[in-house]
Amino acid sequence: MKKTVISIMGFLAVALVIGPLQAAESLSVDEIVNKANLAAYYAGNDGRAEVSMTITDAQGRTRTREFVILRRDVANGGEQKFYVYFKKPSDVRKMVFMVHKHIDRDDDRWLYLPALDLVKRIAASDNRTSFVGSNFFYEDVSGRSVDEDVHELAEVTDTSYVLKNTPKDPGSVEFSSYTVHIDKKTFLPVKAEYLDKQGRKYRQVEALEIKEIQGIPTVIKSRVKDLIAGGETVSEFSKIKYDIGLKDNIFTERYLRRPPREVRR
Repeated sequence: MKKTVISIMGFLAVALVIGPLQAAESLSVDEIVNKANLAAYYAGNDGRAEVSMTITDAQGRTRTREFVILRRDVANGGEQKFYVYFKKPSDVRKMVFMVHKHIDRDDDRWLYLPALDLVKRIAASDNRTSFVGSNFFYEDVSGRSVDEDVHELAEVTDTSYVLKNTPKDPGSVEFSSYTVHIDKKTFLPVKAEYLDKQGRKYRQVEALEIKEIQGIPTVIKSRVKDLIAGGETVSEFSKIKYDIGLKDNIFTERYLRRPPREVRR
């Protein structure tokens, strides 16, 4: 089963369908990963959020992106669909990124470029390239399959489970391993740190602020930092809503060129 442990979709990092908290020694690594997957991606049946992204380069220069994220679950813990509509600035306005996340095969991803009136398929080989010029990757949006890594419980602290994840195919990625810190109470992934091929910590993704929305603990501010080259991207989430009744036809190619009213609210 395809599961993920951390993502740019900070507003989706919720879903307390985790049952009573169990002692660390009674949980297997797979159980921790499963619970983190539910906590990170499956709040309610669907969700909407507005995102303000600030990209800061190594020289301190900043750029912004503003967009709306729609998410619909096909099955709890299973397939999902994402729709990202860009509002600002002008060079990305009306651009759309859409993902159909699958369990048993590579995700389907589309990018609509309005300036060219072009729909582009994003290949699996592009997973770990920059998402619209930010420090986030496309894979951060749609997630990494748990089957691609070997998972170990590296440490248990008073507040977190710390998982070490090592890729089964080292040649397919730029990192040698990464660790994820998972909050014991909510099973929210709150920090991920990546090591490069030389064993240096070079990338960090973390939740900066969590707030309860509709009774659900929700990440409303997240950051990814480039620890070697410098620079970072901070995403802030607002107008977050769950269980709004999104229709499945929103997540089809016809709406790449004609955005649905749900992103224009």
